[in-house]
Formats: sequence, structure tokens, C-alpha cells
Amino acid sequence: MAKKSKITYYTTPEPPVHKVEEPEAVYQRTFRMPAVKDFPYSKFEKIAQMIPFTQKEWAGILHLSEKTLQRYSKDDKNFEGIYVDRILHVEQLIRLGLETFTSPEALYRWLKKEKNVLGLPLNFESLYSTQGIQDLIDQLGRIQYGVYT
Repeated sequence: MAKKSKITYYTTPEPPVHKVEEPEAVYQRTFRMPAVKDFPYSKFEKIAQMIPFTQKEWAGILHLSEKTLQRYSKDDKNFEGIYVDRILHVEQLIRLGLETFTSPEALYRWLKKEKNVLGLPLNFESLYSTQGIQDLIDQLGRIQYGVYT
């Protein structure tokens, strides 16, 4: 009887698995939201003076009538929370825009110009919604980092 030969199989060792840790994100807040209560028209006025929006444009952004905005002005009345939130969000946009553009007028012209960003139309009417304001803020960030479309 013939001797059976033993077959030896050689396998290469599995390469070591290197687990890559996700880098830790470090966030720095550049804009501090003030308290919502006690937000009189005089505070709003300081923000409004930063950019040449008309009273009609501000009324549209805040979803108020011009007459109501005039009453806030006359009585230096406190804005309610939802309006304060919108004002502060627009202030964040304005501050970022003033860092990005050479003047308030340049920022205003940019806001008025129709833009198509990543398939989304952005224009002045974008200021009428929270998402639109955020989309404009995001686009300003892209411009600052040179990755705008």
C-alpha cells in the first residue's frame, strides 16, 4: 500500500486591524444668545441699524405688520419670545455677513441677489423662514472657507 502524503495548507495571517478613532470635534461658540425676556424695541433697533433693511423688510422677516412694528417702536415695547428668536437669528446672520463682506451695503446687495446654492434658491425671501436664515448662514460660512458654490 502506498503511503499517503500529508497535505499542508499554509495561510497568510490576517492583517492586523487598526481601529481608527473618530477625531474629537472641538466647537467654539462665536455668538452668545442673550436672554429672551426683556427684549425691548431699543435692543432691536441697535441690531436693525447694522444693515440697511427697511421697516417693511423687517416687518416681513418678523411676520409682523408694519403698524405693529411701529407700535413696538413708539412704546419701546418688549418683543415676545418667538420674535426675539427670529431677531437674534438674523443678528447672527448679519454679524457673520459683516465679517464676510466689506460693508453692510455689500451684504444687503448679496442678500437681495438671487443665488442657487446646492440646488436650493436663496434670496432675500429666505429671511422669512428659520431654515432660510440658516441656509444663508451656512452659505456665508462656505464663502469664508472658500468652498462656496
